Amino acid sequence: MLIYMIRHGQTDWNAEGRMQGQKDIDLNATGRGQAMRNGETLAHVLGETAGQFDFVASPLKRTRETMERIRAEMGLDPLAYRLDERLKEVSFGDWEGFTLPEIARITPDRVEERARHKWDFIPPGPDAESYEILSWRIGAWLASVERPTVCVSHGGVIRSCFRLVGKMDEEEACDIDIPQDRILKMDTAAGSIGWL
Repeated sequence: MLIYMIRHGQTDWNAEGRMQGQKDIDLNATGRGQAMRNGETLAHVLGETAGQFDFVASPLKRTRETMERIRAEMGLDPLAYRLDERLKEVSFGDWEGFTLPEIARITPDRVEERARHKWDFIPPGPDAESYEILSWRIGAWLASVERPTVCVSHGGVIRSCFRLVGKMDEEEACDIDIPQDRILKMDTAAGSIGWL
């Protein structure tokens, strides 16, 4: 299945290097511009076929605003898209809102452990997830996609897509750069994945 996956635009927490996870943070001015440019690009790529695509986003504010700006740039009703809870970012638990250097000052051993086993590492906190756990729900979402789709989600979700669709190894999937101003094109049947 053909899926165009877009990471939400930048937030102030992204700019500050804070672990955002499932905290509901707004886009900043840079992020709004990124969303609009991605909308222009997608309008050019999809052209008249845009109406054949399902549009779905994570329910967090930063992904919803990104989707609405993308759709507006495409000349589509900004609000005519679906939400899917499975597309939320990985939960960083008690670490959300902090930078890694801040966390390292409190629990350096846990930060070192994360660096050694990043894909499977679960931060402290009752709802925290590893990238492996995230990939289970993203795998379920990918299996549910029934028609060509435009999806706005998060960096961790895209890492899971590289692992699941592109068969990228865990270490590389953890560390690959996930830009906020590019569009990822995936063909799940062919196993192809790459940035436009």
